[in-house]
Amino acid sequence: MLILSRKTDEKIKIGEDITLTIIEIRGDQVKIGVEAPKNVKVFRQEVFNAIKNENKSATEIASVSGIDAISKLLKK
Repeated sequence: MLILSRKTDEKIKIGEDITLTIIEIRGDQVKIGVEAPKNVKVFRQEVFNAIKNENKSATEIASVSGIDAISKLLKK
C-alpha cells in the first residue's frame, strides 16, 4: 500500500485519467473529490461490498431457480 500525505487543495493522480483532490480536513474526517472518466465506477468501500454481496446472492438464487425449473421440466 502506498501512503501519501496531502493538505487541503492538494491532489493525487492515478494514471492519466483519475485525480483525487483533498477538499477538506476536519478532525478525523477527510473529504475527497474524485475526477474520473464516466466509465470508471467509484464507490465507497461499504457500498462496493454491499453491491458485491447482493450480486453474489442474486447469482446463487438464479442458480437454484434455474435448477428447480429444469427439474420441473424434466419431470413433465
